[in-house]
Amino acid sequence: MLLHLANFLTQYQPGLQVFNYLTLRVILASLTALLLCLWLGPWVIRRLVEGQIGQAVRDDGPQSHLSKAGTPTMGGAMILIAIAVSTLLWGDLTNHYIWVVLGVTLGFGAIGWVDDYRKVVEKNPRGLPARWKYFWQSVVGLGAAGVLYLTAASPVETSLLVPFFKDIVIPLGVFYIVLTYFVIVGSSNAVNLTDGLDGLAIMPTVLVAMGLAVFAYTSGNTVFANYLHIPFIAGTGELAVFCATIAGAGLGFLWFNTYPAQVFMGDVGALALGAALGVVAVIVRQEIVLFIMGGIFVLETVSVILQVGSYKMTGRRIFRMAPLHHHYELKGWPEPRVIVRFWIITVVLVLFGLATLKVR
Repeated sequence: MLLHLANFLTQYQPGLQVFNYLTLRVILASLTALLLCLWLGPWVIRRLVEGQIGQAVRDDGPQSHLSKAGTPTMGGAMILIAIAVSTLLWGDLTNHYIWVVLGVTLGFGAIGWVDDYRKVVEKNPRGLPARWKYFWQSVVGLGAAGVLYLTAASPVETSLLVPFFKDIVIPLGVFYIVLTYFVIVGSSNAVNLTDGLDGLAIMPTVLVAMGLAVFAYTSGNTVFANYLHIPFIAGTGELAVFCATIAGAGLGFLWFNTYPAQVFMGDVGALALGAALGVVAVIVRQEIVLFIMGGIFVLETVSVILQVGSYKMTGRRIFRMAPLHHHYELKGWPEPRVIVRFWIITVVLVLFGLATLKVR
């Protein structure tokens, strides 16, 4: 919005051309989202407390979590507001990728909001039934996949790129829709599973978003794309603005979510942020890199799959409790230690993912 206003006013004030620089808008978008979250935080927390919208805690979980009962949840709404407002302010609204990523993010956020509302307001422990949750996730995921497939301007936009190899490009054809669906829905639920400790999910989300911003910027720039031997995809540079809003809003939310948390993001935030990372990775053709950089999300998901599978087949559990972060808590690790060590692992994985840009 502000980009188009600045372009209009350039005829009166040439200095406003500075807003055409993508890097400047990336910085301003991140700062806007950060400040919005810091401004909204106290008001949102106060409203959630007044509405008695508090977190329910499982009796069979770590005993240290019992004190968290009643902590306001659904705070992810402030993240989504900050992301949406900042993206609309600083993004190029003629870029269809902006509308796709916003649609996916807000769509999954709406699904999470309904689930949270039923759990904490209507006191329905089932929340949104799993079949309906996955149905609506599939509707949004397949809808986005269909739009991206139909609007692809070149074969590379529907091909699978393999990191470390500049010449391996696998055409997917219609199977692109299937891959996109699984990446978006899988990423969404992986982040949701990770969101079990104070700040555990939001910081890796921020770090991965920053990594994807680099991929978005380079793949949307002909000079950098040619230099790094990655496909040039016109228009993806604008996604760096979107990723920057995720990073800014995430840091703003972390101000209130850091241990001991004043507010939890709930499904409304976790499902939306995971889907946002997934759809950006798909557009910039870096699904495998997302798998690398989001390794913590992958480990948490795999731990749940292994735990459930082992218990059903053998009656035994592999971990003391799943997802994986609870296993380490029950081993005696203090919550802050689990959180920070998972953050450190994510930093290493994001750096490793970024290295794939050059090592080809």
